[in-house]
Amino acid sequence: MKKIILASNSPRRKELMNLLNIDYEIIVSQVEEVIDKTLTESDLVMDLAYQKAVDIFRTHKDDVVLGFDTLVYIEDHILGKPKSKEEAKDMLLLLSGQTHSVITGCAIITKGFSKSFYEKTRVTFYPLTEKEIDDYINSKEPFDKAGAYAVQGLGAKFIRSINGDFYTVMGLPLSRLYHELRDNNLIE
Repeated sequence: MKKIILASNSPRRKELMNLLNIDYEIIVSQVEEVIDKTLTESDLVMDLAYQKAVDIFRTHKDDVVLGFDTLVYIEDHILGKPKSKEEAKDMLLLLSGQTHSVITGCAIITKGFSKSFYEKTRVTFYPLTEKEIDDYINSKEPFDKAGAYAVQGLGAKFIRSINGDFYTVMGLPLSRLYHELRDNNLIE
């Protein structure tokens, strides 16, 4: 069997990959994420995931490389990872009491095979108070998360409902990935 490589440094993706009970290694892609506003949200995450996977595949042509990208969007606002407290607060205020989408793109690349797909989940927040937002920002949790929250962390208390795959919100559509790998004979 070919070696599986996760082209991500995300601790959440590592945690989810471990649930698949398959051997893999991590090699972090150096691709700079640039948002192409001409693409749809689904095409954007698949494109960024593909760029990350190709970056590693160039030097690991005998392996199976997995690339991922996640973004949060509400109406016409794409919410990446906040770069400041102010940006995190603006994002959380935008999400407060609203329903937004989380979309994760995946690219699987190996010699003779390439596939990209995405999964989308709808998440509804309770209305948040300014104190809740400030306290959450002060926890530092929002800063390496698209949309400025962690569904599996302290941010869980803000979530009223999730419609779709929970793991997509964490950044890796676990069941879909497993079935794509299995159905394409990339794992045993």
